[in-house]
Amino acid sequence: MTLPRQRGLTEQAADAAIDTACRMLRLQSTRNEFTEIVDRAMKDQMTYRGFLAVLLMAECDDRARCRSERRIKAASFPREKALLVNEPGEAADEKQLTKTIARYCRVDLLCIDELGYMELDRHGAELLFQVLTEREEKNSVAIASNESFSGWTKTFTDPRLCAAIVDRLTFGGTIIETGTDSYRLASTRARAEEPAKAG
Repeated sequence: MTLPRQRGLTEQAADAAIDTACRMLRLQSTRNEFTEIVDRAMKDQMTYRGFLAVLLMAECDDRARCRSERRIKAASFPREKALLVNEPGEAADEKQLTKTIARYCRVDLLCIDELGYMELDRHGAELLFQVLTEREEKNSVAIASNESFSGWTKTFTDPRLCAAIVDRLTFGGTIIETGTDSYRLASTRARAEEPAKAG
């Protein structure tokens, strides 16, 4: 199939061409979200570059989500269970802390994602340390973070507690550094630079 290449397409013809191209290139997220992103781009008066960046980021996010779902399925975990960040604290308030910690110590693999994304108060950090201590040399822990260990002091505001948590995690552990730049950060910087260029 040959897509129309002439200039001055009508809106209807352009939408049809975009839909066809997305199908051919298997850009499912772009196809699904295109109209919404176009409307937002017009409202926010995005530049062509800014619009393209948002469109591509949506596609990347969707593909990353699908990859994650496929990997979880391929791992054949017996069940997936999430840990709300406030749960240990709430359990302590309800005098259920011991029971809650024991529950998180029984699972074969505890996955903690986005560590370093938000600050934990001292109480929350101590509870996490207790969970990690109870699991040490018994069960596995996998942690993903965009922050280096030196940046974890923003999450664990007590330097000594931060050092103790890093020590627990790194002793006998395997560290994998991907070394990839965040395309979200790059896009944010590009958008921030647009008004300066326009001025």
